[in-house]
Amino acid sequence: MCLAPNTLEFNQKVTPKGAVAEIAEEKTEPVKDSVKAIETVATNPAKGDVTVTAVSQLDPKQLKIATIDFQKPLTDCGTTTEKVSENYWTYLFLGFAGGLIALLTPCVFPMIPLTVSFFTKGSSNKAKGKRDALIYGFFILLIFVLLSVPFHLIDGIAGNVFNEISTSVWLNIAFFIIFIFFAGSFFGYYDITLPSSIANKSSKAEEAGGLVGIFFMALTLVIVSFSCTGPILGGLLGSAVTGSSNVPMLLTFALAGFGLAWAIVFGLLALFPQALKSLPKSGGWMNTVKVVLGFVELALALKFLSKADLVSKTFLLKRELFIAIWIVVALGLTLYLFGIIRFPHDDKKPKISITRKILGALGIGFVIYLIQGLIPAERPKLQLLSGILPPLNVSYFHDEKDGILGMHPEHDFFKAIELAKKEDKPILIDFTGYGCENCRKMEEFVWSEPDILPILQNDVVLASLYVDDKEELPEDQKTKIDLGDGQVKKVKTIGDRWSLFQQVNFNNNSQPHYVLITPDGKVINTPVSGYMPKEDFKKFLECGVNYYKKNK
Repeated sequence: MCLAPNTLEFNQKVTPKGAVAEIAEEKTEPVKDSVKAIETVATNPAKGDVTVTAVSQLDPKQLKIATIDFQKPLTDCGTTTEKVSENYWTYLFLGFAGGLIALLTPCVFPMIPLTVSFFTKGSSNKAKGKRDALIYGFFILLIFVLLSVPFHLIDGIAGNVFNEISTSVWLNIAFFIIFIFFAGSFFGYYDITLPSSIANKSSKAEEAGGLVGIFFMALTLVIVSFSCTGPILGGLLGSAVTGSSNVPMLLTFALAGFGLAWAIVFGLLALFPQALKSLPKSGGWMNTVKVVLGFVELALALKFLSKADLVSKTFLLKRELFIAIWIVVALGLTLYLFGIIRFPHDDKKPKISITRKILGALGIGFVIYLIQGLIPAERPKLQLLSGILPPLNVSYFHDEKDGILGMHPEHDFFKAIELAKKEDKPILIDFTGYGCENCRKMEEFVWSEPDILPILQNDVVLASLYVDDKEELPEDQKTKIDLGDGQVKKVKTIGDRWSLFQQVNFNNNSQPHYVLITPDGKVINTPVSGYMPKEDFKKFLECGVNYYKKNK
């Protein structure tokens, strides 16, 4: 699931010692319950005016929108679902895989003989050697886990900082630039290193011996290898930021997996120093791994640029252009693997191993797979890349009058209410986002199914509310809402409006989130969230639609 930004201010009256004048405060009205919250978000549904303003300023006659009661759906039809749990183990596995990949990079390889040399000194005492090796592995794991601690603290202080990152135009552009920069380093055009003073201080501390020496040996390993592990860790960060409502915990699991891979490998090297003799020598194969990672960085960089383009609603990076650039990257990788193009640190006459030939063949297959995405078709293609590519409607072949899958969702809840009353249909509220990958997957490969699309087209009024829409509201519609306990919610953008509407009425802030309601505002069945199989979504739709038809 994706998670909408939720920027809060905190008000606290401070009276300085000896102050004689009162400090002026900006007056805000508290939102005491969900009904008040609805009244706050909706001011004039009859005219489609959705100004968010203080309750005290409203005419009671304007408050005739239906009360949305999340706690009491009219039915569940057996569709009540448990809260989706975060898939922490997946991120532990991804972190572990990333750690194993990082072990193949040239920055890490020089630390292998250094590790063996350090622990050879105590190899005469087997018991002490085993203990030191286990402690060394533990310290490596601990250091990587400790890297996630600041993210827990930041999230607690700033609140939803990661959601701001995932939907911030400028920060996504910054990620794009950083990944391009890392790719250049992997290609061998320059090196990225931490300041030598940091590495030198850590190396000197190794000589202290004992537990302190082992800890700083582990710290030196992490610091020296940063230039190669940084981009891989950055990929894990970017993935976690855009994939969960509990980013700090996912990062902890991802970093724990990364550290675990290193702890196991380097712990074994510390335990068996003689194992160095059987390791492959550093050479051209390691540079190949590094260059391949450079191409991966280029591909990942484009994803961040695409998200910035979508959230800003410039829509310049069309779906076909994105695919074409990926085709060029994949072709470049394929040509490199077959030795047709070379980079600065490659041998003049590189040996093309069987592994490189196999990977090159897979690269050709990936290019062929991508090419089909350039050909217009009635049904969506490239399912494996759904959510990564720009959505179907951001295309050179798309006409605005065609809508999404032939539908024209309302983007204003209150206009959807009016239309639902006119057509006597239930409303499907689709809390979505421009930067929401799972929302695109649902639209392209669940909504488009032949037994689901007719329901969406004919039996419901679709209201797609974008919670990350950065378009600013008119000045007279901007306001602040006092949520109590000193928390003040600024409502400055369209996304703020719908995000607040979702939170106060449904106690939920994730996307996609689907709610079926009657035209008079009653929740029909239990809302559902996140990407789900077609059968589950169909059951949810049919449950609500059939109940409405029988009881309207």
